[in-house]
Amino acid sequence: MPAPTQRLRVALQANQTSLVLESSDGQLPAVVHWGAPIGPLSADDIDQLITAQQHGRIHNGLPDEGYRLSVLPEQWTGWHGHPGLSGSRQGRDWAPRFQLTSVEVDGNLVSDLHTGSSGTSTWRASAPECGLELEMVIELTDQGLVRTRATLTNIGEDGYQLEQLLLALPVPTRATEVLDFAGRWGKERVPQRTTLPVGTHWREGRHGRTGADSAHVLHLGEAGFDFATGEVWSIHTAWSGNHVHYAEKTLTGDQVIGGGELLLPGEMVLDHGEAYTSPWIVLAHGTGLDQIAHAHHDFLRATHPVDAQRPVTLNVWEAVYFDHDADRLRNLAHLAHDVGIERFVLDDGWFGSRRDDHSGLGDWVVSPDVWPDGLHPLVDEVTGLGMQFGLWFEPEMVNPDSDLAREHPEWVFQVPGRMPLTARHQWVLNIGIPEAYAHVRDQMMAMLDEYRISYIKWDHNRDLLDPGTHPGGRPGVHAQTEAFYRLVDELKAAHPGLEIESCSSGGARIDLEVMQHCDRVWVSDNIDPTDRQQMMRWTTQLLPPEMLGSHIASGASHTTGRHHDISYRAATAVFGHLGVEWDLAKASDEEIGQLRAWIAWYKQNRALLNGGQLVRVDLPQQPSAFLHGVTTPERAVFAFTLLEMPGTWNIGNIQLPGLEPDARYRVEHLGLTVGDREEPTPLELTGRQLATVGLRAPAILPERTRIITAERL
Repeated sequence: MPAPTQRLRVALQANQTSLVLESSDGQLPAVVHWGAPIGPLSADDIDQLITAQQHGRIHNGLPDEGYRLSVLPEQWTGWHGHPGLSGSRQGRDWAPRFQLTSVEVDGNLVSDLHTGSSGTSTWRASAPECGLELEMVIELTDQGLVRTRATLTNIGEDGYQLEQLLLALPVPTRATEVLDFAGRWGKERVPQRTTLPVGTHWREGRHGRTGADSAHVLHLGEAGFDFATGEVWSIHTAWSGNHVHYAEKTLTGDQVIGGGELLLPGEMVLDHGEAYTSPWIVLAHGTGLDQIAHAHHDFLRATHPVDAQRPVTLNVWEAVYFDHDADRLRNLAHLAHDVGIERFVLDDGWFGSRRDDHSGLGDWVVSPDVWPDGLHPLVDEVTGLGMQFGLWFEPEMVNPDSDLAREHPEWVFQVPGRMPLTARHQWVLNIGIPEAYAHVRDQMMAMLDEYRISYIKWDHNRDLLDPGTHPGGRPGVHAQTEAFYRLVDELKAAHPGLEIESCSSGGARIDLEVMQHCDRVWVSDNIDPTDRQQMMRWTTQLLPPEMLGSHIASGASHTTGRHHDISYRAATAVFGHLGVEWDLAKASDEEIGQLRAWIAWYKQNRALLNGGQLVRVDLPQQPSAFLHGVTTPERAVFAFTLLEMPGTWNIGNIQLPGLEPDARYRVEHLGLTVGDREEPTPLELTGRQLATVGLRAPAILPERTRIITAERL
């Protein structure tokens, strides 16, 4: 154990972010600085910074010696805000005082000072009088993200009921404005802003999944921060179950952002020797929202990359729904192949008694009524055309009207004495029960073993209500979430190359942890391009474009009823992993021709669209106009969209940032886009001129998009 007066210091810097931690007198680590780089640091420099920020005697009622905030906030140190750890042994051992036992950085013990670039620090501590041990991991990634999580171990003789384990980092008080997100089915990632008062801005997700109304990424920044300006700090809880994000300002003027898993009553009771590990909490700092987004994108591209040459996908849901007519689907496969589509995904309705959404979930066996010869004729037709074949599953769900529910009602999430309410005519299957897990795994494995399936669309269409485990009813959301991750990993390990999409009533399971297991997300069940403009814009705050399923739907949106021309639908969809959700047999010859042209253009540009750096531009002169793009030093593609008629004939100049300042570029408007005016003459300008002066905004009608390209000369 460190000597009582010993001070340990860890200073890390990566990608324009500095993180400085310290521990005095064996206490848990506190943050000296997290934010912009502050240069090389000696031990004395860090000590001077600590002294400069020390709290003197403030007022009666507060500790005489000031107070201290660690990454796991502790109230015994005088902290008045939300505590990091809550739990007890039936009212005992609820206020531990942890003392450090060791500190390591990248496996090397630290006795005084460690400075360096990105790295992982591990802080171990013990509170023997309360029978608890703690390990905290705090790392700075190469991309400038701070990731932290904690493991609590019960070394006491009787059970310890853990109620909450939240981690938090301080944010300077010049950050006064909160930006996070709300939403619902069909309208995910709706931004909302507020000023942080004294108190707590608290966001919970109690859906048993990430949730359509998830905070997504919670930001605390300087007033008026936007995509390019203003200092911003952010937090994301990387967990697909119940979770918390919060921002808090205390009566002392200090403020933090924090998060973790939301545990239900009695869900986490640790017996002797058992441990709980919290989810990763992922924090970022930058100037403007785009810098925050880039750190997330770069991290995912480094830790779970997907091929930028992603196959163009046809999903048949909005084409046929439950009408699985083999001849119609084979014809649809040929039409898809003819326009350049490379993957064919058969959606809901191929299994059991699943002729509508009232029955069959849980019986993952091909329906002999619909497919008397199995799926082989369709799979052979699709793969014979050179396309990949994908299949829809909803593994964590069961209809009451299913063989599985009739045979094993005890596998349904439930509390004693009642079955849960149905939603979408279904219950949730508790795959935290080993036998239920094995049943689902074996049925899915059998399908993957028999058929050439390259892709799974993995759906999850309802929240978890009464998520109790039979027979006692103990909550099981945590175990369910871990079982989901384990099942995905097991299927992929047994079938190398298999891709899995996280779909959950559309976009209700989107977080950084699910993307360590899956390969793309379904942004929303709503493919209306006007709504998708907003949803794609803000989902990219966390995930890069190549991980966002983005489809061209039919002219009349199945979700909103609005009608849009194919150019607007396609110009919206190409800024993601492109697909089609449309009965191509009902498309006109002109529409088929335009669709073929858009797919060909996407294939020519998908390395850029799925691998470039995101750029989003604020247009305060017209909030209903969107401007965004992807850039590399050599090329860029931008999209200018007008959602409603402006009050002036033109909104003025728009800037195109993100290019090499002194390089010259040829700038053109894409001819594939159906415009309302004659195409402008190509221009030759430098990256600096495009970012500073820009060019006149295209004159287009509402609900239209103009694609603008820049090619380095």
